[in-house]
Amino acid sequence: MSKFVEIVRVRPFEHDDSDYAALVAIANAVFPDNHETVDEIRHWDTTRPAHCVQRRWLAEVDGTIVAAAEYFQPAWMYHPRKFFVNVAVLPVWQGQGIGSYCYDKLMRDLTVQYQPSEVRANCREDQTRSVRFLADRGFREEMRTWESRLDLRTFDPTPYVDALARVREQGFTICTLREWLHRLPDARQRLYEAMTEMRTDVPQPEPFTPVDFATWEQSVLGNPHLYPEGYFLALDGDEIVATSQLWKYAEPDVLMTGITATRRRYRRRGLALALKVHALAFAKAAGYREVRTYNATTNRAMLSINETLGFVKQPAWIEFVKVIG
Repeated sequence: MSKFVEIVRVRPFEHDDSDYAALVAIANAVFPDNHETVDEIRHWDTTRPAHCVQRRWLAEVDGTIVAAAEYFQPAWMYHPRKFFVNVAVLPVWQGQGIGSYCYDKLMRDLTVQYQPSEVRANCREDQTRSVRFLADRGFREEMRTWESRLDLRTFDPTPYVDALARVREQGFTICTLREWLHRLPDARQRLYEAMTEMRTDVPQPEPFTPVDFATWEQSVLGNPHLYPEGYFLALDGDEIVATSQLWKYAEPDVLMTGITATRRRYRRRGLALALKVHALAFAKAAGYREVRTYNATTNRAMLSINETLGFVKQPAWIEFVKVIG
């Protein structure tokens, strides 16, 4: 056993500025491309529905915070006995048994408190230590998701003007979220209903579980990275039929794609491609350097659009699952 594990202290996470700062420092050291922020993590902590369990710890060695561990139930894929687990150790402290120690403590607590039937975990395919860590503990690969990036400095929207024209010829219009929210008295409720329908079809290993309107409103419209001018909706009259969203990011010249999707009865009419091009042209004109997106490797329709537009795939994120009992 490592001498560090003998003196490691695992304590509950305190929801104060210093612990959030330590959590962000660990997350960004382990995943330097992600650029987590305190505001973002606080936002998701405060908007998590009450029925979704979460517990988090920090690990210290001689008063230095070196690792974080947590288990939680995601609101978008809720099941009372299924959880996500996460253990992250500062790179300089890895390989000394601290991650194993934290994982064992986390799993003991989770098992005693909730008797889980399944636990899931994520890591990137090029993080071989993490892949091996999970495999050694009985996790098996369940699905993969590609991050893809588009360099807006070389992106030319001109070849896709016909795609936008075809959509407008069918009578569809495009507006921003900011414009939509001032369009109708029940605009927020309509958006919630449309997004719930479209979100249902995003690939994930378990069925999508929608949240109630109040939780959705707080988590989405109160998100610190919301970009109302870059959140686009296609309309058929006053009905939302498709969306392509851009969200702000910790890197000021980078935008993230939230979701590009079309309601089922409006598919195969070119809406997804047209909206995506419209959003990318907006981002380029606004001076952003890059747009990033995530897609399940099984989502061939969306991957085909992104490949056509010039998005470049990065190492895939792997979702693992462990069946218990």
